[in-house]
Amino acid sequence: MLAIEADSMPVTTNPPPQRRYAMTIPAFRIEHEYLTLPPAFYTRTQPTPLTRNPRLVMFNAALAQEMGFHASDPSEWTGVGAGQELLEGMDPVAMKYTGHQFGAYNPDLGDGRGLLLWETIGPDGKRWDWHLKGAGHTPYSRFGDGRAVLRSTIREYLCSEAMHYLGIPSTRALFMVKSDDPVAREEMETAATLMRVSPTHIRFGHFEYAAYHQGAEALHKLIRLTVRLHFPNLLNLPEPEQYAAFFTEVCRRTARMIVHWQTVGFCHGVMNSDNMSIIGETFDYGPYAFLDDFDAGYICNHTDQQGRYAYNRQPEIGFINLQMLARALTTVMKEDDVRRALRAYESEYNERFTATMRAKLGLETSQDGDMDFIIGVFKLLQADGVDYTRFFRGLSTLESKGPEPVRDLFIDRQKADDWLEQYRQRLEHETTSAEDREQAMCRVNPKYILRNYLAQQAIDAATEDNFKPLETLLEVLKKPYDEQPEHDTYASLPPDWGKAMSISCSS
Repeated sequence: MLAIEADSMPVTTNPPPQRRYAMTIPAFRIEHEYLTLPPAFYTRTQPTPLTRNPRLVMFNAALAQEMGFHASDPSEWTGVGAGQELLEGMDPVAMKYTGHQFGAYNPDLGDGRGLLLWETIGPDGKRWDWHLKGAGHTPYSRFGDGRAVLRSTIREYLCSEAMHYLGIPSTRALFMVKSDDPVAREEMETAATLMRVSPTHIRFGHFEYAAYHQGAEALHKLIRLTVRLHFPNLLNLPEPEQYAAFFTEVCRRTARMIVHWQTVGFCHGVMNSDNMSIIGETFDYGPYAFLDDFDAGYICNHTDQQGRYAYNRQPEIGFINLQMLARALTTVMKEDDVRRALRAYESEYNERFTATMRAKLGLETSQDGDMDFIIGVFKLLQADGVDYTRFFRGLSTLESKGPEPVRDLFIDRQKADDWLEQYRQRLEHETTSAEDREQAMCRVNPKYILRNYLAQQAIDAATEDNFKPLETLLEVLKKPYDEQPEHDTYASLPPDWGKAMSISCSS
């Protein structure tokens, strides 16, 4: 049996355990608040065990400590990650929701390869959903097998952590298990699971499902639960005002999240409404990418033939998804309140985007024509296909390293020189010292991002059971704003084969 300290719980198994463990877990509180919703919102489902040599290959010790537990031997979590073990108190369910996929409503959605195991409350009072992704077939798998492959699991582990350390709200990766179980995709691959954690896995699609299939009372219960757990500052408001304030805050958080994406050059790839977190976290990593050579119309998902989720459409799609959510909420909210909340998305986005771009350019003062100047920067990058991340990092160190890191990105050096002169003229209106400006800009312009080719190199090594490149890459991504001169190669321009990679939805 698994030995657990204090208020933590012993282990039960389903199916029976394959071995004994000796794990120490400090007390954290266990809850199942999601299960207080009507049973139509979930189906109790047992994980389908991985059977062929499962082994834990990544464990996020820092995150575990933040969540309130410590494992002296992380491999003890292998059984849980492989679907072979359940801690007492775990009650796995597949969530039911719906959503709009590429603009079309799909009533048949739900957790098709993941299970919500339990919710825990850490010593700091923070709530965490534990969601085992790749846990096998569920009632919502449709024609899928419920598995995740090593390739996609590594990509999600890497990017969720990279986004977190960039300061972008995101789900987190707690641990990953690899096995030799075969999984058929475009080619035969091997299975893996990810323990994804987040304050909540409730998404826009939950509200669409409630409104269109379960009725007003179910929608009321879902909103009340969501507000109580994740928007507690609104609880003192009377219900009509509380609902309006709730949706307004959802709109604002979504706007802030997408501003983060746009200004760091992140492309989500599949912004369906069922992939939109109600608390404004980046959610469901599939065919994502960070921009290399700047292309406003870049499409990172090769199945997105019409470019619905291209980089430059993400702000619009965020608004469209909020409109989908708004239609569901109008069954229990006043239409005027819904419209006002939607307007908050536009104002929040515009204000945050302008402020963030000013910071990236080192502009603390506001001058007439600044928005035209910002738009001109994007036109400049587009015209020469300039690397987005290196351009802004080069601007950040303009005084200490000179103009070459920026000029060398351009085919037309004269164009670069002309723009740099305009930029210097604009900086003359600033009172901040060059040294202070450089420090401030380096705090908002990362040197290191998760380029797709870096992820692919880590994946290629991991398929040969070499996880050292993955571990090193993760360490680099934990300090994206630091110089880390010993890791300069990770900030290099990508090779030609690694530029503008188009990624499959298959996982």
